[in-house]
Amino acid sequence: MSGRVGDLSPKQTEVLEQFRERVQDILPLLPAQHDHFLLRWLRARNFHLQKSEAMLRKHLEFRKRIKVDEILTDWRPPEVIEKYLSGGMCGYDREGSPIWYDVIGPMDPKGLFLSASKQDFIKSKIQDCEALQRECNLQSQRLERNVEGITMIYDVEGLGLKHLWKPAIETYGEILQMFEENYPEGLKRLFVIKAPKLFPVAYNLIKHFLSENTRQKIHILGANWQEVLMKYIDPEELPIHHVGPVPPSYYVRDHVKVDYEQCMTVSRGSSQQVDQEILFPGCVLRWQFSTQSADIGFGVFLKGKRGEWKKASQMHEVVLSQRYNSHLVPEDGSLTCEQPGVYVLRFDNTYSIFQAKRISFTVEVLLPDHLKSPPQSPLQSPLQSPLQSPLQSPLQSPLQSPLQANGGVGSHERGEGDGQSA
Repeated sequence: MSGRVGDLSPKQTEVLEQFRERVQDILPLLPAQHDHFLLRWLRARNFHLQKSEAMLRKHLEFRKRIKVDEILTDWRPPEVIEKYLSGGMCGYDREGSPIWYDVIGPMDPKGLFLSASKQDFIKSKIQDCEALQRECNLQSQRLERNVEGITMIYDVEGLGLKHLWKPAIETYGEILQMFEENYPEGLKRLFVIKAPKLFPVAYNLIKHFLSENTRQKIHILGANWQEVLMKYIDPEELPIHHVGPVPPSYYVRDHVKVDYEQCMTVSRGSSQQVDQEILFPGCVLRWQFSTQSADIGFGVFLKGKRGEWKKASQMHEVVLSQRYNSHLVPEDGSLTCEQPGVYVLRFDNTYSIFQAKRISFTVEVLLPDHLKSPPQSPLQSPLQSPLQSPLQSPLQSPLQSPLQANGGVGSHERGEGDGQSA
């Protein structure tokens, strides 16, 4: 039995009923509630009830953490990604499934990663996955039958060593893992065409991110690739899609110069924490940082008291901790602090067993509108805030001590990493 609606064994039918009952509490929050959707999670875990439930609940947490709905409605990829990242939907196969066509050879991975952050690439792929799922739903309505998988075509002519650049391979691996964990059974089949001799090397670098079920859907075609494709796809549905090298004018590090206020070194296998006390709800915590030679992990946490050292696992995570290619593109971000407390900016190098990381960074706090200074009195010094006492430095916020203004730096952790080396 295929494990799809209309082709279920009695045991599979029973598991589906139990599965629906166990996820009743989160069902309204999911993108879909019908049996076709639930069966995708069951098939992905071979109808193991507990594993399927854990996978689905983890997916819901992913949607909340990454703010998928906001990515779909409010976020637009940087121009360089829209222009120079290959791939797009081009039509439908003979069974009505959407086709995604990707041309790898002309793509310029290094230029792209020097021009946009890794997080932007991941967000753009989330957009793509969600758009393809929406298109499957629309096709289901048009054809009055379920369409849930996409046909992918990877044209890898021209694949070279530039495509095996480490930051690009690592990010592609993260994207594949995200796809496996959050869009199960979304792939119908994948055709690889015009594969050069280097392709087996590239495939071996990323195939461990793919489930066995996904690997079985990959078809590496030979010289007769056109003949094979025509069995599944009308020729009129296939595009001519070209990208090229990214102009250096997009390279962020070459054009954005930041004067950072602080520098520090995070030793190999350890981390550093920067404490910033927030006294009022509604304050905006902002940060900028870059590294000299390699990536760094970064996240923001909340703890109870200033000066007390805690492991990341003992604090409340308010900004997801992840690795940033800040040696390629400087990172910046902000957080509106909903509650007072000590916010910890944690730079994580615990995954690196060989290399220390040198970080330049700036941290600042913006007050909410109702606490900002009123217009200056003529009697006040032009550099003195009306909330400042005469003893305060004109460049120091009246709501912070000098230590708070700069943040407390310290706290080394070891052995909390994800086990990946860098």
